[in-house]
Amino acid sequence: MTTDWVAEAERLARGHRHHEPGGPPPAGPDTAPPPLTEAEVLSAEAELGITFPREYREYLLRRTAGGVVNRLRRTAAGWGWDGDHGTNYALLGEDFPHPDSYRAREDELDAREPAPEDYPDPGAHRAAWARWDAEYEVFQEHKTAGAVFVQDNGCGFSTLLVVTGPLRGSLWFDGRASCDLILPLNLDGRPVSFGEWTERASMDLLGW
Repeated sequence: MTTDWVAEAERLARGHRHHEPGGPPPAGPDTAPPPLTEAEVLSAEAELGITFPREYREYLLRRTAGGVVNRLRRTAAGWGWDGDHGTNYALLGEDFPHPDSYRAREDELDAREPAPEDYPDPGAHRAAWARWDAEYEVFQEHKTAGAVFVQDNGCGFSTLLVVTGPLRGSLWFDGRASCDLILPLNLDGRPVSFGEWTERASMDLLGW
C-alpha cells in the first residue's frame, strides 16, 4: 500500500501540543513549582501512555515538577510540558531510535529528492517535491519518537529525555539546528544519568 505522506505529515503535526507557561519563569530553585503527587504522576503516565524513567519520576515526586526542565503540568489540553514545542505526543509510545539506525535511510531520501530536470512539467515537479518533502518531514519527526524535549537550550537546540525503548532514561542533545545531529550526553565516557544531568546541565557533557 502506498503511503500518503502529505496526510501522515499533517497527522504528526497535530502531535505537537504547544503548551505555554502559565506565568513568568521561576527565578531559581526556591521558586520552582512544587513536586507532583503520586496520583498526579500516575495520571500523567496513563494519559501520555508511557512510564517515566525512574530518576525523572523521583525528581517529579521529590524535588519539583519543573526546575531545570520544562514544567510538567495539566492544562485544558491535558498533561504536557510548558513551553515545549518539540515533543510529538503522537510518537511518545514509539521506541526512540539510535541515530545509527537511520543514517542509511536519510542518505536514500536525500538521493531521491525530485530534481526539476527530471520533470518537464513544472506542476508535476512541484507535486513530486511536495510528496518527497512530506515524507522527509515524517522521517524527521520519527528521529525524536519516544523522547521528551525537557529543556530548550536556545537557537533551535534542545535536550531530550528518552522515555521509551532500549535507550529509555538516557539524555540526548538535539543539535540539528547547526550540525544536523542528535548526540548522546556523556559523563566520563558513559551515558549521563538524569540525576547527574540536573546537577550539571551543561554543554561539557557533549562529545564534540
